[in-house]
Amino acid sequence: MADTAPNASLTPQPGHLYVVSTPIGNLADLTDRARAILGAVDLVACEDTRTTGSLLTRLGLHRDLVAYHDHNETEIAEKLAGLIAAGKSIAVVSDAGTPAISDPGFRLVRACRRLGLPVVPVPGACAVAAVLSASGLPTNGFLFAGFLVAKTSARTAFLEKYRDFEFTLALYESCHRIDKFAGEIVATLGADRVVCIAKEVTKLHETFLVGRASDVRDRLLKGSIKGEFVVLIAPADFVL
Repeated sequence: MADTAPNASLTPQPGHLYVVSTPIGNLADLTDRARAILGAVDLVACEDTRTTGSLLTRLGLHRDLVAYHDHNETEIAEKLAGLIAAGKSIAVVSDAGTPAISDPGFRLVRACRRLGLPVVPVPGACAVAAVLSASGLPTNGFLFAGFLVAKTSARTAFLEKYRDFEFTLALYESCHRIDKFAGEIVATLGADRVVCIAKEVTKLHETFLVGRASDVRDRLLKGSIKGEFVVLIAPADFVL
């Protein structure tokens, strides 16, 4: 059956916000629809104009860009929503992956929803979904907690709180703390807890480490810990 839904159009409509997913590493993962929307909207709101500008250049696209990031999101969201209300079409993107998923985007979407403005998802790459799908850990349900705070006590408290959670825990972690966090998982949840630590997903050095928490920690520490990491923690009773 042909898809005739208006939101599936490749042509952006006036007065619409488009939440556009961009590749997390492999440029070929950008969808045809995302390319078409990015190439035709009035304005692209992006986390870093240099990163998005480089992406658009590689695609042969030239759009007006506005910086929309953690430090100006509250102020800029209202201004962008005002432009959309006035009839502009705007795409919001993050540096990589899906906006508003541990990246800027939520406040702009909320501002548009408050004004009754159309918000259209243009789905694509999302690191946590990609890792879940390839991990071998349970995917019937999961809790995504994004980035935990830097303090060891707070991270340990989180692990203790969800020690007996019935679904998979999913988190992002920085290369600066991944080694320490792997150790905290072992110390708090035990050496036998099944985990997956994935880095650089869809990139040249993509790596999945899956197994007992202590074994994964040891394998992690033997290799490079550069890159971006997704951490999954299986329910306590799960056996790989």
